[in-house]
Amino acid sequence: MRIVTAEEAAHVVRSRDRVWVHAAAASPQRLLAALTARHAELQGVEIIQLHTEGAAPYADARYARSFHTSALFVGPNVREAVAQGQADYVPIFLSEVPNLLRSGALPLDVALVQVSPPDAHGFCSLGVSVEATCAAVQNARTVVAQVNPNMPRTHGDGLLHESDIGLAVEVDDPIPEVPPAPMSDEARAIGIHCAALIEDGATLQMGIGAIPDAVLSALHDHRELGIHTEMFSDGAIDLIEEGIITGARKSTHPGKVVASFVMGTRRLYDFVDDNPLVALLDAAYVNDTAVIRRNPRTTAINSAVEVDLTGQVCADSIGTRQYSGVGGQMDFIRGASLSEGGKPIIALPSTTSAGESRIVPFLKPGAGVVTTRAHVHYVVTEYGTANLYGKTLRQRARALIGIAHPEHREALTKAAYERFHRLPA
Repeated sequence: MRIVTAEEAAHVVRSRDRVWVHAAAASPQRLLAALTARHAELQGVEIIQLHTEGAAPYADARYARSFHTSALFVGPNVREAVAQGQADYVPIFLSEVPNLLRSGALPLDVALVQVSPPDAHGFCSLGVSVEATCAAVQNARTVVAQVNPNMPRTHGDGLLHESDIGLAVEVDDPIPEVPPAPMSDEARAIGIHCAALIEDGATLQMGIGAIPDAVLSALHDHRELGIHTEMFSDGAIDLIEEGIITGARKSTHPGKVVASFVMGTRRLYDFVDDNPLVALLDAAYVNDTAVIRRNPRTTAINSAVEVDLTGQVCADSIGTRQYSGVGGQMDFIRGASLSEGGKPIIALPSTTSAGESRIVPFLKPGAGVVTTRAHVHYVVTEYGTANLYGKTLRQRARALIGIAHPEHREALTKAAYERFHRLPA
């Protein structure tokens, strides 16, 4: 690899190129700033990204002539651009993104990544985020890397040799951190209800935020849990260090913590650094339903924006406003349901911050169904657990009303009677 300045590296990108941006906490901020600074020279550059931490300056309306973002997952830094039509959203399962790149369906000209410095053998690491970036660096015309000693060296699929990097920019910048979210009483109650569904020896999938942290904090009496998940955060570390998460009963990668990326605080990044316990693998493998189901008692805990009375789950939009993305929810909900003894769980507070019910008669107009009612088994709120598996539409409505906020149960019951004419006792 040839060491250059960020400004020199940005000149690899030409008008109408398609550019991949390394995801999550690995977003190469120096390279993105240098690329955006060239806006006057460029036209029609397409930026392809999943969720990224940090700034996304190219998504600013001032640069619409130069850059257009196609987001495979919508995070806060491009949410307004998508809402205003300055960027687009591509609905896709995370498990399918690597093949989208490898198949040539979405050819790449440039991959902008952030890596650890090369080791004695010349290998750099993609660090905290492997996801689909393995496929990006394998298939892009040119790989441009931000080389950062603060990037952890992780084990798994995220190694690339320095000879595969066209240009490199040396930086010494902190990796973006995401501190644990404040844990409300509602989140703690949801965590306790979810923990009651988790059996000893289960393999867990969960993400980041107050509810996943609440679930993990309620698992200190469990034994021999495992992790096979799209991502994990700081909440898992204590359980690993206490010997509660051991992976001993996993069928795939026993004894290993498997994910495709991590996102959290420096404590997490230091934990995964050169840690052979943790394997960060390609999302096409980690999120493959056929792989997920091999682990017994796979328990997948995912959240939602709202759930209707038949069990349809909207998790990526608020009405027509795109909020996030399909991501890996369906990959893991289906994988858990097919796992021997597995449990797919949708966990959400019963109300929004404005007090509106998140158990609703109908999804908002324009809302996307991420998980169909045929896939949903368990729905959990702070008021309890509704098991929808094998239930009729009427039975589902009754069960979901039972875990809705008490202030909304009367209105939900009225709506259910109008739709179904009667409900089971």
